[in-house]
Amino acid sequence: MSVLSLLRQRSIGFCLAALAVVLVMLASAVAQAQDASKVLKSMTDYVSSQKSISLTYDTDVEVMTSELQKVQFASSGQMLLSRPDKVRASRIGGYADVELNFDGKTLTVLGKNLNAYTQAEAPGSVDQLVARLRSDFGIAVPGADLLLSRAYDELMAEVLEAKHIGRGVIDGVECEHLAFRNHDVDWQLWVEVGARPIPRKYVITSKMVTGAPQYTLRIKDWRTDTQVAADAFTFKPAADAKKVDISALANIDEIPHGVAPGAKK
Repeated sequence: MSVLSLLRQRSIGFCLAALAVVLVMLASAVAQAQDASKVLKSMTDYVSSQKSISLTYDTDVEVMTSELQKVQFASSGQMLLSRPDKVRASRIGGYADVELNFDGKTLTVLGKNLNAYTQAEAPGSVDQLVARLRSDFGIAVPGADLLLSRAYDELMAEVLEAKHIGRGVIDGVECEHLAFRNHDVDWQLWVEVGARPIPRKYVITSKMVTGAPQYTLRIKDWRTDTQVAADAFTFKPAADAKKVDISALANIDEIPHGVAPGAKK
């Protein structure tokens, strides 16, 4: 056999080996994406099937200062959801104490630290309320995506890549660890292992902002056996509370007024 023929055979062998590696990597990536989608679908199907949900949560929001220093703001809250059209949620942090109440007809936002509230007619479902909060009032409510009736479609709408990373432990609970990539954000989700596939942790990373700041949501005390009182979503303002225009409640975000948020939520 000539040297040229030997080189050609080795070259072909090398190309075939490289192709085999690429095919294995592609197969692995497809399997990971399928696994991630399967776990996510299991979670969203379970959550959307629950008639009522109560939970508590902690959030961390990172911002980048003009000096390129990353600063994190922390809040905690609780939520009660009754499908299809009732929700009450509260959030307290170092700069605001807020409660949102929706009875299927009227949206009320109360700034407890301001002793002032605003109301708007918003008949419809919780899904429609979330859409309106984002489009009309500029309120992102990022964690709401996990609770929508069509959560899987909403979460997967702009996904470019999905991975099943493995497993992790959140607050002592073993979870499936999923990672997804969109054009401008990466997001991760930890889903409880077992018969109750609930979301335990949700992280959104903004890739388009210097420093890649993150929004982190940790969900705790998840319950679906809560007895919902008949007046649970009836808003009862304090006698001295002021009803104001929504513009008067501008300072109720997780981030103090005047600080530019770094993460797209």
